[in-house]
Amino acid sequence: MATKKTLGMYENFSRSGRDTRATHYCAGCGHGIINKLIAEALAEMGLQDRAIMVGPVGCGVFGYYYWDCGNISAAHGRAHAVATAVNRTERDAVVMAYQGDGDFAAIGFNNCFQAASRGEHFAAFFVNNAIYGMTGGQMAPTTLSGMKTMTTPNGRDPAVAGSPLHVCEVFNQLEAPVYIERVSVADPPRIMKAKKAIRKALEIQRDGKGYAIVEIIAPCPTNMGVDAIKAVEFCTTQMEKEFPLGCFRDRSEGAPPRPPRPPAPPPMEFFATTTGEEAPPAEVDETFREVRLKFSGFGGQGILSLGLCVAEAARLEKRFITWFPTYGPEQRGGAAACSVVISGKPIGSPAVDHPDVLVCMNQPSYERFVGTVVQGGTVIVDATVTRTIEPPEGVRLVVMPAIELATRLGVAKAANTMMLAALSRLGVTRVSRDNLIRALHDSFAKKPVLAEKNVAFFETAENEIGD
Repeated sequence: MATKKTLGMYENFSRSGRDTRATHYCAGCGHGIINKLIAEALAEMGLQDRAIMVGPVGCGVFGYYYWDCGNISAAHGRAHAVATAVNRTERDAVVMAYQGDGDFAAIGFNNCFQAASRGEHFAAFFVNNAIYGMTGGQMAPTTLSGMKTMTTPNGRDPAVAGSPLHVCEVFNQLEAPVYIERVSVADPPRIMKAKKAIRKALEIQRDGKGYAIVEIIAPCPTNMGVDAIKAVEFCTTQMEKEFPLGCFRDRSEGAPPRPPRPPAPPPMEFFATTTGEEAPPAEVDETFREVRLKFSGFGGQGILSLGLCVAEAARLEKRFITWFPTYGPEQRGGAAACSVVISGKPIGSPAVDHPDVLVCMNQPSYERFVGTVVQGGTVIVDATVTRTIEPPEGVRLVVMPAIELATRLGVAKAANTMMLAALSRLGVTRVSRDNLIRALHDSFAKKPVLAEKNVAFFETAENEIGD
């Protein structure tokens, strides 16, 4: 008997360490059918070389062994976030996100909802089998009321766990999606309709017309604890009653194609001082060694402002800079930190895991970051910090009475200015004193009186530290 070769899938699947045509899916699972429908549509439409599939965590996690196209694996629930990044950077690609009900409707629901609301240009294939499959059959957001699972042995109780989540109906309230349809792969007639829906979603991506979602009802015999025939009956008699099949929206006919990528703005538009004046664009200087700084303390101590001031000063010297803030849930009083990179050439990443210079305004920050400073680096710590941990060998430690000095001068909030003076005196930023003072002055442009006071504080603090 002749069999039709499946298009769009690899000749052999090597997941198990040997060449095989068997997937990892359980007998009777709907995922294999859906994988085949997507692969065939891509091949028939000539889209394989443009296609990028973003895979999930869950039963579909090994799809990259099967789909003969570009593949990216995303963290649990983050396929829509990754697909957003891909479609924005690879605008000619046909981007897809493939997710199960736990990955899509639970762990990653807000990622999915917000991407749909924005109208991101990719196709979402949402496999709904009403249960967590890969992890043992727990209740999912789409589990039916009364349905027994590992975590609802007496059946899902809406009074405790709420009612099943209707994803297509929720997404249909949004303005941006172009196409929304729910299909099933429970039997051949339904499979043919599913293929048409999948193809429609891919046509929309091919033509650059916007976000499309196809929800696919699929059987899961293993976790339902039934054979394949009964799993199909469950889909057609119970799941489809809760989740009616049909097209909720198709605006593809009138949807405009994606406009061309706008030209990048000239560099000067990115460079403005805190006064609103244009700063000079960065210039490549191969002789300038990159300096990586981390500033840390409590929210409210001016940590972020301190880092921004250093970044502004370096920008005035035509250096490439990044300023990357991080802080805890309590912006004032919680942990606050920022990273600054100063370079003579374009910067690859704003992250500073191993700083050349570490400024600490409190003990938790000192204890957390002091061990990360590179050999030959410098730690500047406020005198109020109890130093229970010694810096690594080869790291210079400078104790600065920033808080005590600011309090003595009558402005406790100026402790960050004292730290800026220490940075200037030590020369560790490789930025000139004049530009540090200019950046400090500019940061108070709307309050000239405070600007002059802080410059005076800066000059006073310089005398508190030796070379």
